[in-house]
Amino acid sequence: MHILGLGLHILVAIYFAVHAIRSNQGLYWLFILFMFPLLGSIVYGVAIWLPEMRQSYTARRAGSAVRRVLDPNRELREAREAHDHTATVANRTRLGQALLASGQAEEAVPLLRAAAQGLYADDPDVLAQLARAELESGDAAAARDRLDALIAAHPNYRSPTAHLTYARAVAACGDQAKAQEEFEVLVDSFPGLEARARYARLLADWGEPERAQALATESLAKARTLPRHSRDLDRNWIKQLQGLAE
Repeated sequence: MHILGLGLHILVAIYFAVHAIRSNQGLYWLFILFMFPLLGSIVYGVAIWLPEMRQSYTARRAGSAVRRVLDPNRELREAREAHDHTATVANRTRLGQALLASGQAEEAVPLLRAAAQGLYADDPDVLAQLARAELESGDAAAARDRLDALIAAHPNYRSPTAHLTYARAVAACGDQAKAQEEFEVLVDSFPGLEARARYARLLADWGEPERAQALATESLAKARTLPRHSRDLDRNWIKQLQGLAE
């Protein structure tokens, strides 16, 4: 077992060493990685590899946003073509997501209901998308019931978007206490500013303007620390927060 563990440490160190060379990191990292395989790999992973992975994800998200601005109907057009060619579960789901993104939730609902059949009747990702479509089309009770069933069947399932859908559905159903509980978690766990902006608006609607203003002010301070492309992605939520902070 000791030999196996040592071998794994070395393999990880080699992986990071290759990454260091390809990404033009300082050669001293090679010394650290091979002199201290376990500790060196942990340090390199935290200091270099993880930040790069996060930056890469953000860059891809920004790139997708740019493509949507240049050709806002491209994904919907391509998803519809793929679905019309072959109505697989993947293509139904893709078209449903594209319709949701373009504000056509009512058209997305039957597609996603059709996708959530057979082998995919218990697929949490498909069910979460369907719940969001139901919420966006005005059926908050159905969205909440679906997500309650999903949580019971898959207690370890984690999705920030599904969590936000659930919190919104609970709020739309009039369960203020439960909605507050869910949004208090989302404020710090949801990527971007959407959850913060939605919660601040709810607080204002619930007759708590001071809490709404405090959250909006705090969120705008957070926004100022974000990279430019992240602020561009959240510009609509930033505008809403600015209105609530005044």
